[in-house]
Amino acid sequence: MRHGIIIAYDVVLALVSITLFVLGILFFILFCKRRPVDSEENLPVKRCAAAYPLSEVDTATDGFNNRRVIGKGRLGRVYVAVTTTGDVIAVKRINSWLVLSNPGFGFSSIVKSLSLAHHPHVVSIIGFSEAPGERILIMEFMGMKSLDFYLHENCGGAPLLDWWRRFRIAAGVARGIEYLHEGMAPHVVHGSVKPSNILFDMNFCPRVCDYGLSFLASKERGGLVGYVDDEYWKEGRGVCKASDVYGFGVVLLQLLSGRRCEEGLVVEWALPLIRAMRLVEVLDPRLVLPSDMKPLIRLAKVASACVGNSRQNRPTIVQVATILNSLEMELLS
Repeated sequence: MRHGIIIAYDVVLALVSITLFVLGILFFILFCKRRPVDSEENLPVKRCAAAYPLSEVDTATDGFNNRRVIGKGRLGRVYVAVTTTGDVIAVKRINSWLVLSNPGFGFSSIVKSLSLAHHPHVVSIIGFSEAPGERILIMEFMGMKSLDFYLHENCGGAPLLDWWRRFRIAAGVARGIEYLHEGMAPHVVHGSVKPSNILFDMNFCPRVCDYGLSFLASKERGGLVGYVDDEYWKEGRGVCKASDVYGFGVVLLQLLSGRRCEEGLVVEWALPLIRAMRLVEVLDPRLVLPSDMKPLIRLAKVASACVGNSRQNRPTIVQVATILNSLEMELLS
């Protein structure tokens, strides 16, 4: 009798074990089937820019009130605006004469494509507005000034950018441009890499803005001279990845020297000094020289490679970003 009970117990235990094993297999199969779907759902969705009625943009900017202007550039004015939901945004109103001279350039389709850019060092485009004679871009509001302000116009309003912060800005901007060049499909050429197009968010993280908009003013020299290579003006070659690298090299020279571009004069002045290893004469006199000059020497060599070579021999932004990321990591350690 006792022997029979033991056998029955073993049978029940075996059945329970088999049942648990089968259930485990079923759960595993279900989990594997659902896992790709769940992971896709958890990924951030890249939404295209939304179309905003002009009346809504007009209200958000108080009728494009001049007191709302936070920036002016070769393409137009930028306003700080508040939506009906209380969100603060930046509104770029393209100059009317540029709109009228380019009536059929497919503004909305290009902006929708550009709005798919999502990166920690790129300002996101969230919307646009179109109307007769009007083309408007709606972007994230960064809340801080541009690199141009902090390098050249900051008159005691904030601490001067120290060397460490300048290294971080250089590496961050390089990563942003690298994303536009290689991480976007189709690839995006910025077209106007310069300090005024590098903004800072509230964490003082550099963010690249106004990318991919060169089609709006492809024949205009204003604001581009000194930030694009000589080849840009020859035979209508225009902007390309290599011209972006040149512009970034000019930005590096400004970070090193604290000087303005002066329509390319900063390159003519700094390049011979860097090549002659007279770097101390290039560096921003407002800052104390660091005890270890090697990082600054490497940064100067990168800048020299960006602005001192033809398009064919210029490094890519991927190569530049790799060097600057490595340099940033060394300084962190």
